[in-house]
Amino acid sequence: MTPAERLKGLETFVAVADAGSFTAAADRLNLTNSAVGKSIARLEGRLKRPLFDRSTRKLEMTDAGNVFYKVCVRVLDELEAAERLLAHDHIAPSGRLRVDMPATFGRMHAVRSLLAFAEQYPQVQPHVSFTDRFVDPVEDGLDVVVRIGGSDTWPAALCYQHLGDEELVFCASPAYVARHGAPATLEALLGHDAILYGRADGSTSPWLIKDGALPLARQHVNGRIILGQAEAEVTAVEMGLGIAQLATWLVEQQLRDGSLVKILPELATSGLPLYLVWQRSRQHAPKVTALIAHFAQTLTIRPAATDAADNAASKAAGALAPQPVAPA
Repeated sequence: MTPAERLKGLETFVAVADAGSFTAAADRLNLTNSAVGKSIARLEGRLKRPLFDRSTRKLEMTDAGNVFYKVCVRVLDELEAAERLLAHDHIAPSGRLRVDMPATFGRMHAVRSLLAFAEQYPQVQPHVSFTDRFVDPVEDGLDVVVRIGGSDTWPAALCYQHLGDEELVFCASPAYVARHGAPATLEALLGHDAILYGRADGSTSPWLIKDGALPLARQHVNGRIILGQAEAEVTAVEMGLGIAQLATWLVEQQLRDGSLVKILPELATSGLPLYLVWQRSRQHAPKVTALIAHFAQTLTIRPAATDAADNAASKAAGALAPQPVAPA
């Protein structure tokens, strides 16, 4: 079988899967229902297995169909990118653009940058997913991935760009400080109620401590409350239930409006890195190149801060603290 024969029916199959019905796919492709049905039947005959479950009221892909769909989307996207590159060196970005980003950081920050990009390039159709797992851009057919964390070693099939590191600070609510005092030393901090991030395996993330010239240390503490979601941690801190070490991108607004204050700001340290990751085979596609450049200019994980703001936060925490300061 020739490569051209293998490609027959792929576009129709993807259209049916995306539309969820033969009729909607026929309208999208400007074909008859019969033509779409015959195309899928020929494809299933060639593959010798069904791609859709027709026994339910709603058209759903079989397990084989789901696997084949990911491959087809990747192949068609790469063909489209190749055709556009050959057609014109400076063609405007267009077409479907699959992007994955972390759930919380994506919702709070990255999606705004992406929507501005979509407004700038109306011919681009973003398809955005939000997940905190480490996705595989090649396996999942993704064009660009926004990722927090990851190793310094990347597969040869991927390209990446480092956009900076988180800044981690200890935070508490003014109400907590008023009741329990603001710790003046690291030793005092470790005696306060801690709100920790809990992992799925039951463990907790340690606090990262950078005390002066000492090496970065991972400090395991007993948590009063353990939460497996970053925004839930922020809520617990806002309610005055304890102190947490949080990324500044997560609590930027609360620190500005005073609903949270920094605790021992001199202990601020770097956290996880922010990366853009994309498939090497797609890096010359105009839509991918344009989005990477846009993210590189507009996306940051460390909000701008001033010494004056940090000093003000420290003074506010001190003013709220009862005297003498003592751990809870």
